[in-house]
Amino acid sequence: MFRWFESLIDAFKEPVDSMPPQPVWRFYVFYLRQVWPVFAAAIVVGFGVAIVEVSLFAFIGKIVDLARGAPSTDFFRQHGNELLWMGFVVLMARPVLIGLHDLLVNQSIVPNLTSRIRWQNHRYVIRQSLSFFQNDYAGRIANRIMQTGASLRESAVQIVDAIWYVTIYTGSAIVMFAHADFWLAAPLVVWLVLYVGTLAYFVPRTKERSWRSSEARSRLMGRIVDGYSNILTLKLFAHTRREEAYVAEALGEQINRTRAMTRLTTAMDATITTLNGFLIVGTSALAIWLWSQGKVTVGAIALSTGLVIRINNMSGWIMWVVNGIFENVGTVQDGMETISRPRVVQDVPDAPDLQVSRGKVHFEDVHFHYGKKGGVIAGLDLIVRPGEKIGLVGPSGAGKSTLVNVMLRLYDLEGGRILIDDQDIARVTQESLRSQIGVVTQDTSLLHRSIRDNLLYGRPDATDAQVFDAVRKARADEFIPQLSDGEGRAGYDALVGERGVKLSGGQRQRIAIARVLLKDAPILVLDEATSALDSEAEAAIQESLEVLMQGKTVIAIAHRLSTIARMDRLVVMDKGEIVEMGSHAELVARGGLYARLWKRQTGGFVAADDEVVA
Repeated sequence: MFRWFESLIDAFKEPVDSMPPQPVWRFYVFYLRQVWPVFAAAIVVGFGVAIVEVSLFAFIGKIVDLARGAPSTDFFRQHGNELLWMGFVVLMARPVLIGLHDLLVNQSIVPNLTSRIRWQNHRYVIRQSLSFFQNDYAGRIANRIMQTGASLRESAVQIVDAIWYVTIYTGSAIVMFAHADFWLAAPLVVWLVLYVGTLAYFVPRTKERSWRSSEARSRLMGRIVDGYSNILTLKLFAHTRREEAYVAEALGEQINRTRAMTRLTTAMDATITTLNGFLIVGTSALAIWLWSQGKVTVGAIALSTGLVIRINNMSGWIMWVVNGIFENVGTVQDGMETISRPRVVQDVPDAPDLQVSRGKVHFEDVHFHYGKKGGVIAGLDLIVRPGEKIGLVGPSGAGKSTLVNVMLRLYDLEGGRILIDDQDIARVTQESLRSQIGVVTQDTSLLHRSIRDNLLYGRPDATDAQVFDAVRKARADEFIPQLSDGEGRAGYDALVGERGVKLSGGQRQRIAIARVLLKDAPILVLDEATSALDSEAEAAIQESLEVLMQGKTVIAIAHRLSTIARMDRLVVMDKGEIVEMGSHAELVARGGLYARLWKRQTGGFVAADDEVVA
């Protein structure tokens, strides 16, 4: 039975790949309409539960009226059917309806809807552009993904329950009171008007302050995670106190905004409690007075007094539920600010996959400025022939890495186009584009998973033999067997720590090279691929790099010019423009920018120079 209810909502249903809509009510509808049959069932069952709960108070009044006379041996014969019906409702209908309601909410909605919202939001956000993640805290983004799913589900369930309880309880109470005596309903009607007015005053203000509190909480989470993620920098610069002050500032803001919200909550609670006191006293006193005048029965006193006490308890519950609803709505609204953003880099509709047969890369009148005024790359033209190995050289800020980033379509061009085998990369899918390009970056960060998992990122279907071969070629087989983590895993099963912090820079770089060896893409980008290695380690893997580059179109970036001196052609960039082009020997002889950069290099590379010139 549990499994059947748990299967009603598929948490991993493939989402529509579109931006979740705004404003907040459309954001709710976007997710709730996906599970509307389950929610409709919960609404119907909730109606039944509310009716049954109210009928219990009617039963109490009825029993008092039936039993107020002298004892009679014919009591059960005269009223047996009514009593059996009451027993059936209490013993059978009520448990079944409440059980069904709990199954729908706790088994179907709570785990699965929450997870579906988180899954779909994650699916959308992870496809955002690189700039999206560069402009926010990773911790804050993750926090909003997690909070939004739970808050949306919880507030939706609360709305369903609260609507029926408010409608059925107050509506039925007014009808039953008026049926006994019209004036008996007067205190409840007055209370209802004041109660709704109180909620109308406090709830929107609570929602606003809740949103601000949630925003401050997300900022606090982002700062804390930022510090943990950069703990080495924090310790190396001995700025623990500074970091504490940085987090304390956000924590203080979060406390102040939470206090502003809770002040409203306390004021609303006090107001509702006072109104409830007048409701209980007014209704009970009026019922007793009407009974003393012979206008209502003792059962009416029992019914009205019991029901207003129940309404008193329910009103407090409703107040907290409504407050919770809008607090959750504020949290959803905060999350929506991050989640519901258009993607800057998107595939065109029905984009085909990139097909690479030769590996020719053509940069045609490329313009890109990171959205800033002034040129990073302006009007650049470059053709990399199939199988050609070029080196990009130039001072920091020349635009070398930017050129690679736009080729990978981490950013969209502002002008011009980039062609791979005569296919515009802006017209093909991003996944297929990046699957055809192997990249070893300057700042190699690994996933906090095992060595094997990190290697298989290059090729998930690789066999153990292929993995071991790639590791051997990257000279990573020297240290992997000796690795272990804090939980006793060793070798290929050892976890590498967040961003690979348990490995040295050279070890991370060798894992990255092995990963790209496994990927075996026709186009290869080496962005400072050996920058983390000392001269001895660099020399040890030069042969591996030669194997890696065989038969591929290669674009290599390096400040250590010895690593690219053997390239077919060197392209020298400065301020986003190509200023020189040629072989190492030609550029050294020319005496331009490349020659000056070469002269600045420290020892150990003269042999490479002599070999190339020779």
